[in-house]
Amino acid sequence: MFVVDSPIGPLGVAVEGDTVVSVRFAARPGPSGSHPAVAQLEAYFAGELTDFSVPFELRGGSSFERAVWGEIAKIPYGEMVTYGSIATALGDPGAARAVGTACNHNPIPVIVPCHRVVGAGGKMVGFGGGLDRKRKLLELEARVALARAWG
Repeated sequence: MFVVDSPIGPLGVAVEGDTVVSVRFAARPGPSGSHPAVAQLEAYFAGELTDFSVPFELRGGSSFERAVWGEIAKIPYGEMVTYGSIATALGDPGAARAVGTACNHNPIPVIVPCHRVVGAGGKMVGFGGGLDRKRKLLELEARVALARAWG
């Protein structure tokens, strides 16, 4: 496992070969590395990267959770969607809370951007890494997206 220092605290990044299999918040101090995932996360936090290209594998989870994670992975940089809209996209408009639980079980946060999922009306609710981290990630992306849009 590599550790990436970031504005939201140290992230533990587990890899198998070139493939990211886990990202964890509040990692204990450990080795940094030259893995492409480390470089991409550092570039993301520096506002230089908006699309991760490092290979990742979403392991575990129920079929519903895996479907939610697949929908989350499609959310464009700097945008937000609601738990309800993901539930609707999966064919079950009443499953917003279940979507929230699946987001909380996302094994690769930041790279699979569960922070981009918000409550109805854009309300800031729930995040496995804590609302402060979620807010910081959304603010970073909003700043970078606006800077790129407005040159």
